[in-house]
Amino acid sequence: MTDAAVYDLEAKEIGQVHLKKEVFGIKPNSVVVHQYVVAYLSNQRQGTHSTLTRATMSGGGKKPWRQKGTGRARAGSNTSPVWVGGGQAHGPHPNRDYTIRLPKKVKHLALKSALSDKASENRIKILDEIKLEQPKTKTMVACFDKLGLKDQKILFLYEGKEQNLLKSLKNIPSVFTLRAPLTNAYAILNSDYLVMTKKAHKAVEEVLAG
Repeated sequence: MTDAAVYDLEAKEIGQVHLKKEVFGIKPNSVVVHQYVVAYLSNQRQGTHSTLTRATMSGGGKKPWRQKGTGRARAGSNTSPVWVGGGQAHGPHPNRDYTIRLPKKVKHLALKSALSDKASENRIKILDEIKLEQPKTKTMVACFDKLGLKDQKILFLYEGKEQNLLKSLKNIPSVFTLRAPLTNAYAILNSDYLVMTKKAHKAVEEVLAG
């Protein structure tokens, strides 16, 4: 797929744009994509989970029973990890950093692979410049339906100050919006179709084709 149709809001084809082969036509690298997804999901973790150890939980100030003569095992504290309700041994502690840093080249290759995969399956739709005088969710829903995207999970890429457009898309549960320069491989893989404006398409190629 080297060219893609450009549609207006009525889903009528009004032209075509060329998709650069080095961005939309490479052989997807599944290993790099997997690396990226693992890193992306890991980087979403906050690392704020925490458990109480025998030292930080309340209680444990008094020896439960005397050392000898009771017939029971020796015990020094009811906060011991071997006791039910005792402290947690080797549990997670707060402020753990799960960040995985990847080189920019790896991120770009993963993104190109995701874009090329969508292009090979003809799952990229490009819209002409969208001018809405006021937010119109119904207009955008009708457009997606005419494009055959009803009930599909859509990643919509935009570029520029498109407040009316964004407000129109905000109330559509199946649509996730993202500025074109900020798009990532995970967001693309996590969608059924990629829809972008002509400006967004240009912005994506400027980031990746350089």
